Order: sequence, then structure tokens, then C-alpha cells
Amino acid sequence: MTINLDVERDNTYAKNWVNIGFYAVSILFNVCLMAQVLTVGVAYFSDPAWWTVHKWLVRGYGGLSLVLLGGAFMTPSSARIRSLAASLPVLMGFQFFSLHVKTPLHLEIFHPLIGFALFYVSSSLVHNVSRRLFPTGNPSVH
Repeated sequence: MTINLDVERDNTYAKNWVNIGFYAVSILFNVCLMAQVLTVGVAYFSDPAWWTVHKWLVRGYGGLSLVLLGGAFMTPSSARIRSLAASLPVLMGFQFFSLHVKTPLHLEIFHPLIGFALFYVSSSLVHNVSRRLFPTGNPSVH
């Protein structure tokens, strides 16, 4: 019985490219969140015209949270990575809800806190995917 090593090598290669793609999207999402924080700071402290950029950014990259959710279940991921990816669209939903639903409870005060939670979860996702994709071999690091 012979094993076709080329097929195995091709499957490993394809799997690695999918994982690298997932990692790249998680980094892109994180960078977009950083841009969100920067634009809100500029809008608040310097030039209110940046609110438009702030709004358009989230409309442009918000769908990446769903891509990351799908990718976490399409790639061999840990439960931690899956839970981090699953929380991104939930937190994005809370972000929209906190601004657009008007109640006497003033839920909009949670908008910046949810934003910080989004940034924490996104950064944690990037870190966890990085450690899984590029293990150091040092058990104390994991």
C-alpha cells in the first residue's frame, strides 16, 4: 500500500493557508478597531467631521466579525478561539443596540465600554490564533 504524499502535503498546505487567512482577517479586524478608537478621539477632541469616518469604518468592517465566526468553525480551532470569535458579532450587535435603541435607561453609556470589550476580545483572538499558528515550543509560554 502506497501513500500519496503529494495529496497529504497539498492538504496540509491548504489547511495552513486557511489558518493564515483566518489570522490575517483577525489582524485586519483588530486594526480596524484601532482606527475606530483613533477616529472617535479625533472627532471628540479635534474635528467633529471625523464622526462620519467613525461610522463608515464600522459599516465597512463590521461584517468581518461574521467572517471570523465562520472561520473559527471551518478551521481546526480551540474552544477558546471559537468562543472569542463567537463573541465578536454579539458585541458588535450590542454596540449597534446601545446607540440606536432609545430607552429611559440611557444604554448609550455602555457604548464605549462595549468598544473596549470588543478591542480586548479582538486582541485576545489575534494573540490566541498567533500562538496556535506559530507555536514557540516553550511549554511555559502556552
